[in-house]
Amino acid sequence: MTGSAVLARRWDAALRAAAPERVGRVASIVGLGAEISGIDAAIGDVVTIGEHPVVHAEVVATTQDRIRCMPFGRLTGIAAGAPARASRAPMLVPTGHGMLGRVIDALGRPVDGKGPIEPDGYVSLDHRAPEAMRRARIDTPLGLGVRALDTLVTVGRGQRLGLFAGSGVGKSSLLSMIARGTEAEVSVIALVGERGREVREFLEDDLGAEGLARSIVVVATSDEPAIMRLRAAFVATRIAESFRDEGSHVMLMMDSLTRVAMAQREIGLSVGEPPATRGYPPSTFSLLAQLLERAGTGEVGSITGMYTVLVDGDDHNEPIADAARSILDGHVVMDRRLAVVGHFPSIDVLGSISRLASRVTTPEQRAAAVGLRSILAAKVAAQDLLDVGAYKPGSNPRVDAAVANETAINAFLRQNLGEPATAADAWRQLDGLTGLLAQTAPTMGGV
Repeated sequence: MTGSAVLARRWDAALRAAAPERVGRVASIVGLGAEISGIDAAIGDVVTIGEHPVVHAEVVATTQDRIRCMPFGRLTGIAAGAPARASRAPMLVPTGHGMLGRVIDALGRPVDGKGPIEPDGYVSLDHRAPEAMRRARIDTPLGLGVRALDTLVTVGRGQRLGLFAGSGVGKSSLLSMIARGTEAEVSVIALVGERGREVREFLEDDLGAEGLARSIVVVATSDEPAIMRLRAAFVATRIAESFRDEGSHVMLMMDSLTRVAMAQREIGLSVGEPPATRGYPPSTFSLLAQLLERAGTGEVGSITGMYTVLVDGDDHNEPIADAARSILDGHVVMDRRLAVVGHFPSIDVLGSISRLASRVTTPEQRAAAVGLRSILAAKVAAQDLLDVGAYKPGSNPRVDAAVANETAINAFLRQNLGEPATAADAWRQLDGLTGLLAQTAPTMGGV
């Protein structure tokens, strides 16, 4: 750099430092946010409010003369007339391999008591989804460490899958199994809207030291402001994107997508958006699409997304579940009836679909999976007759095979939380099971 260029940079820096600081004022505090007048700021910029205490907030809406901010913390002690200053810049997100094994909040601050984090660098939170024609095609299976998923709902590297269930059916436990058993190089986990008690239990009991060692966990508990819960989802996604841009294959897990939508509902209604379906403003559904489309494959690397969806009242057609299912590349349905009888993971394999299974499995594997599915479907269709003792053996060879081998089928579909299972072992066990079913009902012409 020439001497004149250095002098020009120093001159510009001196002018910026000598420029008068523009201070706005809090005009009103209503609901979750604050309206500020007297300063200019763009959507996503960070604003500091007050002096003692100082509260940071993010700009979420603007008008000609005012901006609307959502605070990252409580507004206790802040009153109308308090000073406000615009940073004219968004917050940055720490990222890099130095963060593996760490737990951070939605602002990138460590919350695990292990001291300061040592990121490789910082990136802006805003990032565009890969262009449609530049995405690599999904053609490689990704083992998840769960037999029922690896064989009957096979996932491809870079696919986005939803885990749909009501409360208390085992979504978080299934997510922890995937975190420990996945073949992905790096896991990024977002715990959004979780109970504070459950966070440590998930990290220590479900995820464990082995799973945490190759994971980055972003936490925003249910008592934190809506903007923090919303940011946690985007911070986790941005960290995963930074690894994908380096060519890594990342597993992004989010628990839960529904609470992200609820956070956006709180923000949207607070800034005056009209409520639409079940009180969700229109911005909620556009935000879901923006968030989910950022996962997937890129030109190099991939992000395989696992998103839990908390269905309201076990209604799998409620608005958020329906919107998520239309965007994702497949869905796993978890059944409360299976959970209450101790069937874990409580996956309803007949109601679960991977839209890319046919592209990442061999014809032999697909035949074995379809064979087991057909036998399970036949048993479900005849369940009422079986329950009342009206079914006559020999009426349907598939039902006969399902009844005779019920123990073996359940042993395959069930899996203990700490039981490891590679994808290769899962396919071998499925081949053995379909062979057993064919021997039991030889008249059906093969399973």
